[in-house]
Amino acid sequence: MDLPVEHLPARVAATPGLARWGRDLDAELLLEVGERAWLLSLRDGQVTAVRAGPFVMPRFTLALRIGAEAFARFLAPVPEPGWHDLLALRRHGALSVEGDTAVFFAHLLWFKGALALLREGAPAAPTAPPPVPSGSVTVEPITGRYLRMDIAGRPHRVYVEEAGEGVPLLLLHTAGSDGRQWRDLLNDADITRRFRCITFDMPWHGKSSPPAGWQEETYRLTTAGYTGLVMTMIRALGLDRPIVMGCSIGGRIVLDLAAEQAEALRGVIGLQGSAFTGRYYDLSVLHHPRIHGGEVCSGIVSGLVSPTAPATGKWETLWHYMQGGPGVFRGDLHFYSEEGDLRPKLSRIDTRRCPVALLTGEYDYSCRPEDTLATAAAIPGATTTIMKGLGHFPMSEDFAALKPHLLPVLEAMAAPA
Repeated sequence: MDLPVEHLPARVAATPGLARWGRDLDAELLLEVGERAWLLSLRDGQVTAVRAGPFVMPRFTLALRIGAEAFARFLAPVPEPGWHDLLALRRHGALSVEGDTAVFFAHLLWFKGALALLREGAPAAPTAPPPVPSGSVTVEPITGRYLRMDIAGRPHRVYVEEAGEGVPLLLLHTAGSDGRQWRDLLNDADITRRFRCITFDMPWHGKSSPPAGWQEETYRLTTAGYTGLVMTMIRALGLDRPIVMGCSIGGRIVLDLAAEQAEALRGVIGLQGSAFTGRYYDLSVLHHPRIHGGEVCSGIVSGLVSPTAPATGKWETLWHYMQGGPGVFRGDLHFYSEEGDLRPKLSRIDTRRCPVALLTGEYDYSCRPEDTLATAAAIPGATTTIMKGLGHFPMSEDFAALKPHLLPVLEAMAAPA
């Protein structure tokens, strides 16, 4: 495999977008790919020198050691699912990060972007959205309001958005983000003409503040707390047997809802849903004094977006993550990666009482297709779709590609019994 590492200084300099993520990045990087090695001097996000090995006891700030076969798969012009991102390689055990790992995570978007420049061919230019006629204004059919309400015995102020009318459809956002992820669905007339679509920002997320006294506590999401929150919202909004659809942590909790609250629901849909995931990186970097919380959160999830997703959808999804509160993403992952193992509950789900549909993008290496398939196999009657070309955030990264998979599921659940 020919690796043009010596061309990285020019390629990085010609990619101005990397300057944002590499600001103040000063390090000596040891890059090992199989039996080959290079030492790269990094100054303020630029590669100022490249030396080829072999080396005897090299001095470095940070070392990235990658298997040769794995890196070849990563560098394919269109990488196959599960091999398209540095953290995906880490999950396969093909990448080790040694030395000052805080430097790696503090500039994760830079490292991902810089190494991707080793792929053959120049990166495609982002597709610009169509221009808006001068002076034009479009009012979206989405209404927003706040609910002042009691949640688990504490007063809260929760932000809610909705559009459409008909069968209630309650939408749950992913860990560390908020209800803006559902913007395209709430604007889709094919869905809103038949469904009353509602999303809310969980407490601590988006426009929903933490409860009073938050400064004295550490946020941790749990299974019982999450299911209790969803049921509290259903009652507060007066929803009669809604369909509940969630993504990621939302795609996990709908399984608990199906097991514990079947009579109150018309059905559940899990986007990127599985009963358990586990940890494949150190969660402490998500709330670290040397690391910008918003940028590392977006860097962590950036590879979960499909490499074929439109640039606008990808970067708006990541922007939502950059705005999360300190420690909130980490607190959500307490449920997703540690406490929230729902495998023991799957046998209790009766799909005759509460239908279950699971839809997962093939490029998701967090909730992998095999995780979803194993979960569905343990729920008699559950339906499963593995969606080609989609990642972990199908509703926000590329709703147009999600819609053909989603519409038949919604129509089946909305049909009279």
